[in-house]
Formats: sequence, structure tokens, C-alpha cells
Amino acid sequence: MTTMWPFFAVLILLCMSGFFSGSETALTAASRGRMHSLEKDGDPRALRVNKLLSNRESLIGAILLGNNLVNILASSIATAMFLKWFGDAGVPIATAVMTVLVLVFAEVLPKTYAISNSDNMAMAVSRPIMLLVKTLSWIVAIIQFIVSMTLRAFGIRTDEGMVSAEEEIRGAIDLHHSEGGVAAHDRHMLVGALDLKDLTVADLMIHRKNINMIDADLPSRDIVMTALSSQHTRIPLYRGTPDEVIGVLHAKDLLRAVAPMRGDLSKLDIGQIMREPWFVPETLTVQEQLDAFLKKRNHFALVVDEYGALEGLITLEDILEEIVGDIRDEHDIPVQGVRPQPDGSVNIDGVVTIRDVNRALGWNLPDEEAVTVAGLVIHEAQMIPEPGQRFSFHGYRFDILRKSRNQITALRVKKDEEV
Repeated sequence: MTTMWPFFAVLILLCMSGFFSGSETALTAASRGRMHSLEKDGDPRALRVNKLLSNRESLIGAILLGNNLVNILASSIATAMFLKWFGDAGVPIATAVMTVLVLVFAEVLPKTYAISNSDNMAMAVSRPIMLLVKTLSWIVAIIQFIVSMTLRAFGIRTDEGMVSAEEEIRGAIDLHHSEGGVAAHDRHMLVGALDLKDLTVADLMIHRKNINMIDADLPSRDIVMTALSSQHTRIPLYRGTPDEVIGVLHAKDLLRAVAPMRGDLSKLDIGQIMREPWFVPETLTVQEQLDAFLKKRNHFALVVDEYGALEGLITLEDILEEIVGDIRDEHDIPVQGVRPQPDGSVNIDGVVTIRDVNRALGWNLPDEEAVTVAGLVIHEAQMIPEPGQRFSFHGYRFDILRKSRNQITALRVKKDEEV
């Protein structure tokens, strides 16, 4: 019986090693989001898991210390046992046997199980691991100090290279999308919400060339008829030149003023019903503009550059569409800017934004240097192309179809397999 105690000791130590290995994998792979949710619901096991994960260095240090202790002790006992049985040949035999046992039963098996049941196992082992961390805290602290000093001696700082929460969320969304767990539309919504602080209003605004405006000096009847024929409910009013915006005419305000006049519009005073225009700088982030919309309870703003010149306009709907996609009502006119062709190419109007093209076609054209597709071609070509010219970059082929003055109005774009 006395000759069997080393065998049982090694068996127990291997079980402890498997417990440490599985616990490490389960705790590091546990879903922080689910643990946080369970903790809010009052689950004490999730609370312990979150406390352990809040100090990962101490957690990993304690588990590695315990794991190495039992592995080394098991190997030592096994070596002594095999030396007694086989003499000098016991060392290589013990090495081979312990390598297989540790690898299979103390590493691969428990870690495989932990990966497939990470959340449940993490909560199950949280109590003993918490006790282990508290017991070995002083030893782990000494080890961490030695490691930190050694790394600093080589100019390596342990507080660098941390991934922000936003980058982690974005990475998780892209990963699940690539694996088929998140649909393309859902990915656009989730990533779109994260992108708001990285975009400026200039990226989303409607350019001044595409704004429907009304001359405030027109007769009242002409202004009313023009406003009613528009698909927009808010229309800027200018006097003299389109740069001189003096107000914004709201369709509801107009109808309230016109209704009592019974068709006699001669007494209608547009100046009394128009609203004061709200100007915002083009450098304002979309997130800041969204917050401003909600704070002012206003859904319409005019965008100006650093010199105060009108650049375009932005609405609350434009920002929401960046998150949820195109929002159309019964008065909207479908965007006629992206027209797929039978040969696989796509005819695109020059004013269509790159983000809209990427979202509609699932492409990945870069939008860091330009807002529209035409702007991207001009930026890459470093010139204003002529109709008939062809360019290839970023894995796509661009054929210039039409140009008006210095503006590209139509292109044909196709994925270029040769690029």
C-alpha cells in the first residue's frame, strides 16, 4: 500500500492541474456582458467572477502559480517513482508519461470543456478561485513586482496597448458578422451608432447645390405654391443670393397661417411665420449635432464653413438614417443614384456619397479623404478627369461617363479582379 501513495498523489495533482487550467480558460473566456447582466439580477456567482476579472493580473498570477506548483510536484513525484521502478531509465520514461498525462488530462481536456461552457464553469469555480487569489495575493504581488521591474528594464510598459471598450465592441460586431451571427443590416446599425463621433456634419449634410430654397422676395402666392409642391416640410428662405438665408419656412406654420385667409394670400406676411435659421459649423461631429438637435428640439440646421458661407444642411433624419438606413415616407422620392448593370458594373451619380454606396452594395470604398464617389476619383487621380477616362484603385475600376463643367456627374464602377 505504501508503494501506491505516489500514484494516487500524482493522480490528485493532475486533477488539481486540470482544475486550474480549466478555470483559467473559463474565467478569461467568460462573457463580460452576461456576467454584468447576471450581477445586476443579483447572482452572487457573477459578482465574484466580475471581481476576479477586474484584476486580471492577480487572477492569472494566482492560477499560474497554483498550476505550476502542482505540475512540478506531480512531475517530481512521478520521476522519483519511476526511478525506483526502472532505475536510470526512469527519468525519460517519467518525462514521456507525464508529458502525455499533463497535456491530455490537465490541459487540453479541461480547456476544451471550459471553452464550450465558459460562463457556467466560470461561475462554478469563482468561489474556490477567489479563495486561492486571496491566499496567494502576497506571493503574486511579489511576482508582479519582479515582472514589472524586469519589463521596465527593457523599456516595456504594461499599461500600453490596451484596447478601448469601443474598439472591443466594434471588433466583436465585425467578428460575429464575418461568422454569420450578425446580419449585414444589423451590423450597419450597430457600427453606425459607434461612427457618429468620428463623422462630421460635412460628411452627412445635403450639399447646397441640392437644397430646395425659395426667394423670400417672391409674391406670397408663389412662395406658398412652391412650398406646397415640395416634398420637404422645412425650406430655407433667402434674399438676394442663396448664401443670404434669412429664415426657414415650416409647412405646418404656413398651413396654420393660410387656413384662416380663405384663399386670399395678399395679406400673408412670410416674415411673421418663418423661423430663425440655425447655423452650425461643418466641423461639428455628428454626435455633437445629434445632442444639439435633442437639446434644442429642432430637427433642421444649416451648415456653414469657417468663413460663414453656406455649405449645406443637415437634419435629424439624416443622422438617424446613418444608423438605421434609409427612412422613406409616402412623400419621399427614392434615391436614383445607384443603378446596377447586367454586366456586374454599377452606374453611380457623382453626388452619391461613398457611405451610401458601401451600404447599398456591400463594398468597402474608403471614405476618409472624400465624401462622394466623384470626390474619391478626383482625390486619387489628382486631376479632374474627362469622360472616357478609366482609373483603377482600391480594387475597383472607375469609368468616367459624364462631366458638367468641373463636376463629375456619372461614373461606371466595377470590382476589378486584376487590381
